[in-house]
Amino acid sequence: MSSPRVLVTGGSGFIGQHLVAHLRSEGVEVVVADKVPHPDPTVPCVGGDLCDPAVVERAVGPGTEVVYHLAAMTSVLGSVQRPQEVYETNVAMTAALLERARAVGVSHFVLASTNAVVGGGLNGADPATTAISETTPLRPLTPYGGTKAAGEMLASAYAGAYGMGTCAVRLTNIYGPGMGGKDSVIPRLMRAALSGGVLSIYGDGLQKRDYLHVSDAVQALLLAAKIPEPGPLVVGTGHSTSVLELLEAARQVTGRAIPATHVDPKPGEMAAVVVDTSRARSYGFQPTVELREGLAGTWADFQAREG
Repeated sequence: MSSPRVLVTGGSGFIGQHLVAHLRSEGVEVVVADKVPHPDPTVPCVGGDLCDPAVVERAVGPGTEVVYHLAAMTSVLGSVQRPQEVYETNVAMTAALLERARAVGVSHFVLASTNAVVGGGLNGADPATTAISETTPLRPLTPYGGTKAAGEMLASAYAGAYGMGTCAVRLTNIYGPGMGGKDSVIPRLMRAALSGGVLSIYGDGLQKRDYLHVSDAVQALLLAAKIPEPGPLVVGTGHSTSVLELLEAARQVTGRAIPATHVDPKPGEMAAVVVDTSRARSYGFQPTVELREGLAGTWADFQAREG
């Protein structure tokens, strides 16, 4: 049997590059759609903005069997400042890709989503101890979370109306080698360790997040294309770490002091992300990279690229 033709939107990005490399190592025919050329010139890449219908038509060509939709506007703060832009990128683009996927007979559509879709959905319970699952009510706190929730609903509608296999993978905080261009807390920690700079901590630093290594995120995305039932899939390690705990772990891994200062919290930030990964584990998902091990690999990558 010939290998399936797979499209990875946002395939030149951090997670996308890892996903593309894994798929190609398995002999899968991969096409990337991204505004940025893929760093590997042997990877076929459709360049352009997927908000343009012509780019969508070129990207989702006849014979495409699976779409991994990673392209998105992911800045929470940016979404608060530019809500119309995040709508066009995260909702209108997803709708156009789903419709094109239906037209050419795509069998599976995997949407990279986020637990920000349930940012305010804990019904007064303590967010530090109440785990988010697939049944937690959707109650986003920012335009980013709202647009990702809308994308999930569109994917669900295409599963129900047209029988397309869809799955929204609600990823926790992804980190690992190759994330130097990101502005999340782990790359900011690494850059501070390299430069001797000061880390700015939003708020008191007690907010908790679940940090998932990019190799485990790839495992989850691949799994999502094989799940027979539609619906969201909450993915993470199942263990949450505060920013202050993360800072101490980074100090130990890097051997650097990494001084820190506290600044005002960001609007719409979730107090804690604690996830219940029971559904993902029931399908065979099993994280393999422990946080300190993953931080050590990320630190080595930063030193090699930027040191």
